[in-house]
Amino acid sequence: MKHVGNCFCGSVTIEVTGEPAAMGYCHCRSCRSWSGGPVNAFSLWKPEAVRIAEGAQNVETFAKTPLSQRKYCKKCGGHLMTNHPPLDLIDVFTSTIPTLAFTPGVHVNYSETVLPMRDGLPKLKDFPAEFGGSGEMMQE
Repeated sequence: MKHVGNCFCGSVTIEVTGEPAAMGYCHCRSCRSWSGGPVNAFSLWKPEAVRIAEGAQNVETFAKTPLSQRKYCKKCGGHLMTNHPPLDLIDVFTSTIPTLAFTPGVHVNYSETVLPMRDGLPKLKDFPAEFGGSGEMMQE
């Protein structure tokens, strides 16, 4: 399956192919600040599944930390995706790919939440152990 999405002004077109490796919510301060909301809905993809189909010349990158290379449209400022090189994954904003059926499976960095969510999904204090976190679960 292929999904197509755009930045806010439509200058950049992104394609994702197949199924995401994971979907969920991140509650860390960086993601909240970047997304402009109390929580960030993520969809993680292998790099080979993500392609900038049009408008690559309009994509800029901001790297606050070595873990995250945040990509956005330089024309409209619309957020597109975040490369996570150490994880070999790309987080494509779920709102950027509107045809993706968002089915979250986990909350990460829940210790930093400002919006408690009682949805029955696993709540991790930080990241899963396989991504360098503690893997510690929290209560709802």
